Amino acid sequence: MKSITDTLPLGQSSNDRNRRTHVFALSASKLADGLLNPKLVLSWLLHSLGAPAYLIGLLVPVRESLALLPQVFISDRIRAMRTSKKAWTFGAVGQGLAAAGILLSGLTLEGGAAGMAILFCLGLLATFRSICSSSYKPTLGKTVEKQERGSTTGLAGSLASAGIVIFAGFLLFGAGQQKPVVLAAIGVAAVLWLVGGIIFLSLDEPPNRDADPKPPLSTLRQNISLLAEDADLRWFTFTRALLIATALSPPFLITMGESGLEALGFLVFASALAGLVSGAVWGWLSDRSSRLVLAASGGFASVALACSAIVGPDLGKLGLALAIFALMLAHQGVRLGRSTHLVDMANDDNRAAYTATTNTAIGLVLLAGGIYGGLSELIGQRWVIAVFAVQSALAALAALRLKEVQVSDT
Repeated sequence: MKSITDTLPLGQSSNDRNRRTHVFALSASKLADGLLNPKLVLSWLLHSLGAPAYLIGLLVPVRESLALLPQVFISDRIRAMRTSKKAWTFGAVGQGLAAAGILLSGLTLEGGAAGMAILFCLGLLATFRSICSSSYKPTLGKTVEKQERGSTTGLAGSLASAGIVIFAGFLLFGAGQQKPVVLAAIGVAAVLWLVGGIIFLSLDEPPNRDADPKPPLSTLRQNISLLAEDADLRWFTFTRALLIATALSPPFLITMGESGLEALGFLVFASALAGLVSGAVWGWLSDRSSRLVLAASGGFASVALACSAIVGPDLGKLGLALAIFALMLAHQGVRLGRSTHLVDMANDDNRAAYTATTNTAIGLVLLAGGIYGGLSELIGQRWVIAVFAVQSALAALAALRLKEVQVSDT
């Protein structure tokens, strides 16, 4: 039985077949991510189910931290596997099953019980996602040529964004039927992860070099030592830590501007449109200089956030749309730039360790990111957004000091 990616023309290279496999599988995964966005979709769902506010507030920290922190404990075991693609498939299937659990909870539970069940399933989903994240970059590095990695992931991001735009259209024109649309979208996300995992197995991946898995604490000590010994990795991690402003700031913008259940489709559309128009472009630029992409993204985010802080609560619906659109443009650049930079700065032997080390460090930073919520209680959302603007500007300057890694191996 032939897989989807075996239908390519005769004579097409393994690299071309692998690129197509990556685009199919990654676009399915990215679309599922968008349909299950905890910042927008799951927050709206819990609110509509009557879950308490403190559970809604835990959605993003649980999703982001559990997607990153476990990686330091699993990266060495992934390196010990014969092929990394099996780990990615396992993680994708696990996310699909966890998404099915979220759907079942949304259909059968209400109030605090629904909130707890969905939060638990989201934690499982994030943990499975950490497996995908830890295994994807090593697999990408072995199966796609260096100058094509950013464009490959960028194309997948643009295709996924097109699907999310369609989802936003259903929300905007659903005639008050947002909840059925949201629940249906969660079901589609579950199927997408399952299908994406199956497709990914068709990759033509060279076997990993033989390696014996080490005890988790030994791996933790070894990976922490990478930050102490590798100045390039340390500066990249510092730059990426500053760039989390693009991920953390949208809820503060939404709170300061227009909000409410009726705005869900509007905000999803603005976010998806930004990804649709920028993904392939950022990916192409990242293949040329991921360092400059990170610098440009940080600078662009700084300008958008500074303008939003200056206008303040008078931002209005149109202003909020423009701010979210601009910020998501910058965030897309950050995601593609950091991914391409990390893959290209590492080699086949240390790529998994680099990925796990920097992701674990950022996971800790994101956990500490709860301080911004407390800060908003003291000084208000407007000044927190101003802090994010300064942080993004510093990230742009830090990115300019990164090493240029897009150098041909030949």
